[in-house]
Amino acid sequence: MKIFDTHTHYDDKAFDPDRDELLQNLDKNGIEAVVNVGASIQSTKNTLQLIKKYPFVYGAAGVHPNETGELSDGWMDWLKYAAGEEKIVAIGEIGLDFHWKEPEQKVQKGWFVRQLALARETGLPVIIHSRDAAKDTLDIMKAENARDMGGVIHCFSYGVELAREYLNMGFYLGIGGVVTFSNGKKLKAVVEYMPLEQMVLETDCPYLSPVPNRGKRNSSLNLPYVVETVSRIKGIPRDKVIAITNQNARRMYRI
Repeated sequence: MKIFDTHTHYDDKAFDPDRDELLQNLDKNGIEAVVNVGASIQSTKNTLQLIKKYPFVYGAAGVHPNETGELSDGWMDWLKYAAGEEKIVAIGEIGLDFHWKEPEQKVQKGWFVRQLALARETGLPVIIHSRDAAKDTLDIMKAENARDMGGVIHCFSYGVELAREYLNMGFYLGIGGVVTFSNGKKLKAVVEYMPLEQMVLETDCPYLSPVPNRGKRNSSLNLPYVVETVSRIKGIPRDKVIAITNQNARRMYRI
């Protein structure tokens, strides 16, 4: 069994020098499949191109909270069209990010609700981005019955208490490079607490490279470091971490 990377941004300009070579080499390096995630209208368009070109690349259509200022009714119609394309497996990444102040919180919340409605309409799971917005994210997801859609809390960064809330709603938690950081104690505690059956692996590449490559461009090739750390925390073999998180990813994205 090989690794499934549930959250990548291979359309990012950081990959312009060697994108094709890197993607073509994933399989021989133990990476079976990746999901390229839309973070804006343009990156969702780029994602549609990638999923057509590479058989092992799947996609998500959506607009990141900090990019929601670009959204309109017309673009929501286009996102619905994009979501209907073969190999688009989720709506995302969507949510709230109050770390960056743009656009204002009211705008982010409005488009978060609209994109959750799109997921309900299309029958796709959601990829949730939540940063410095723990209570508001959870409140909106409960109000909108997001448990009906299912999906993943991407790059989970909160504590065990909030993890319990999302796990009880049936969501998966996306675990990536941060779990390898020496200051990642909160996430290590979450990984120890949570069932492996609700964990998926992700890079968020080109961001969040794990130790020992922290600070460098990230790619799916770094996921064995995450597997190693999860294996150590859980006290289970690496092969089991890979197999179960791969199955989880396929179940979550209905592949």
